Amino acid sequence: MHKGIYIALSGAILKQKHMDTFAQNISNAATTGFKKERISFKDYMIPADTNAISGADGRVMSEISKIVTDYSSGSFVKTGNPLDLAIGGEGFFELEGNRYTRNGNFKISDDGYLVTQDGIHVLGGGGPIALEGLNLEINSSGDVYVDQIPVGTISIVDFEDRSTLKKLDGGLFVSSAAGIPVESEIKQGYIEGSNVEVVKELVQMITALREFEAYQKMIRAFDEASAKTINEMGR
Repeated sequence: MHKGIYIALSGAILKQKHMDTFAQNISNAATTGFKKERISFKDYMIPADTNAISGADGRVMSEISKIVTDYSSGSFVKTGNPLDLAIGGEGFFELEGNRYTRNGNFKISDDGYLVTQDGIHVLGGGGPIALEGLNLEINSSGDVYVDQIPVGTISIVDFEDRSTLKKLDGGLFVSSAAGIPVESEIKQGYIEGSNVEVVKELVQMITALREFEAYQKMIRAFDEASAKTINEMGR
């Protein structure tokens, strides 16, 4: 089999993964606080002789190195709901269980605590934040007041190395590393949309599809060339 098939196949596999990633980003364009992903890849030379230990003839194969999350901010959407919060700057809302999020679409649990829509407690400096009262106010520093009485401060943290964050469903992240407190502005009555630009993702997806098709044509061409060579040698 012609070695060029493997080179073209490595490119086709990479473009397939690109298309899958773009599709996932587009499907989450309306998910609050969603962070799009990008693929990092690496190239390496292959030797002319498959048994060679060193040396290369300029042929290059590609493979996926890792999937990288783009943590840039999405646009803010005004809701007027006092339980909706957005972070105007760096950082994440700290949740119980070493989980973190930029999705500030919160609610009050049945037992009176500030939680995510999935019931995960939002943490303050002293733990979960109780909201027993009528009037809720959260200032730009994250200080929480219920009926004008301070009940806690929402914890916003960030990480020196964000590669320690592992993405979960629902705009959540988990990390074994401890978050570092940061001072970012809290916007009450707003939520942060996803950072997915749908038109740009569609354009990139179409480009990846065309490149995938080009690799397919290359594979067929190499295969036909190999078959022709074998047939001629047989004669």
